Amino acid sequence: MNSNDPVRASVQLLDEAGIAELLSTARRIAVVGASSNPSRPSHDVFRTLLRAGYQCVPVNPNEREVEGIPAVATLAEAKAALGGTIDIVDVFRRAELTEETAREAVAVGARALWLQLGIVNWESARIASEGGLPVVMDRCTAIELRRLPRN
Repeated sequence: MNSNDPVRASVQLLDEAGIAELLSTARRIAVVGASSNPSRPSHDVFRTLLRAGYQCVPVNPNEREVEGIPAVATLAEAKAALGGTIDIVDVFRRAELTEETAREAVAVGARALWLQLGIVNWESARIASEGGLPVVMDRCTAIELRRLPRN
């Protein structure tokens, strides 16, 4: 996709300040594609988010649990498991599979869509943005957490 693409031009991604604000105010995170396999990046990030004090739920129909937390198959189930609004839908899926996740995030009233480091899909970003969700793309929640000032 080139830089003249109208979809890309129509979507504003969160900047550094927006990312810091989102991570500082978020409490509930649904991690789509979370894995129980400790060698997978999604497992490490899930563990990091838990240790940082976030309430997290793994969204992966192929998992039973991640870090002792029961996995769910959908964002609707994640919302129920978290007992409230999903602040961040943190996505570890191949880019071409993220559009349905963006639609689901809008449908459940999530606060933000976050596509992990290496994941770029401007159509997913457009879907989320048009649904009122701020978007972070091609960035890692764990890395961004480490950049936040310590209190």
